[in-house]
Amino acid sequence: MAADNLHAKPSLMRVGTIGLIAVLVGAYVAAVALYASSDTANRRQAETPITSDQTSVTLYVDDVQTNYTVLNANLVFSPGSDLLDPKTQHLNQNLGLRVRSVATPTRRTYTKGMLPGTFPVPLTLAGDINDWPFDRYRSGPIEIELMRGENETTVQRVPVTFVNHLSGWEINTTNADGYRPYRLSLRRSLSAAAFGVVILGVLAAIAGLGLFVAVQTLRNRRKFQPPMTTWYAAMLFAVVPLRTALPGSPPFGGWIDITIVLWVLVVLVISMLIYIACWWRDLRPEAESSASPAESSAPS
Repeated sequence: MAADNLHAKPSLMRVGTIGLIAVLVGAYVAAVALYASSDTANRRQAETPITSDQTSVTLYVDDVQTNYTVLNANLVFSPGSDLLDPKTQHLNQNLGLRVRSVATPTRRTYTKGMLPGTFPVPLTLAGDINDWPFDRYRSGPIEIELMRGENETTVQRVPVTFVNHLSGWEINTTNADGYRPYRLSLRRSLSAAAFGVVILGVLAAIAGLGLFVAVQTLRNRRKFQPPMTTWYAAMLFAVVPLRTALPGSPPFGGWIDITIVLWVLVVLVISMLIYIACWWRDLRPEAESSASPAESSAPS
């Protein structure tokens, strides 16, 4: 019977080890596949096909400000063949470009003979960062108009192509027709949200392990180890770097701080106090411990 138990323990350990390796490999493959499937460089454009002879605009979305109220993009103006000199490929007339739904009034004027370049465009956003990591944002109505003629009396809507260069974000555009303006909607990619959830799980695991070790030492299930006090201090100092490593750096005071980070700190401090109580109980001064036998051997 005892031999059967000895053979059963190694087999269970082997199965557990193989299962743990399989879980880690599966989690790794799933994380890589999730990151690869996140469309971080997705190209969205209008339903109207854009030809090389048609005037168009491309907006390269490059950055979002930390307060999540402004989306920074670079605008590239591509004039059609009717606006270019066939010999020099420069503008053959004066033009004006006007952008709607920007944080600051944006208008560019091009004179005859110029080559249009790239210029930054700050787009307004609306959303709630407190919903991190499932926060969503929406831009205002985006319209880009081309003004031509002597007094810029002729106004023409220009089709826009949106190119996403934001890492960790998914950008979608509404299907604008010839009358309705464009709108952008932003949300964090699944890989970025999963990364944040894993970090929060690591914080919770740190607090749980610290409390488990302290309680088992208090119950005399394990011996007190003095170097473990520095381990608790190291875990306390590790909370803030893990908090700041969250994707998007959510502002302090949000729901994750109230429900997770704050209580991780509280549990770690309580665990350290319990472990210090074990130090007070188990490591007594040598003078007191050596005097106790002498007192017990003295005649009454």
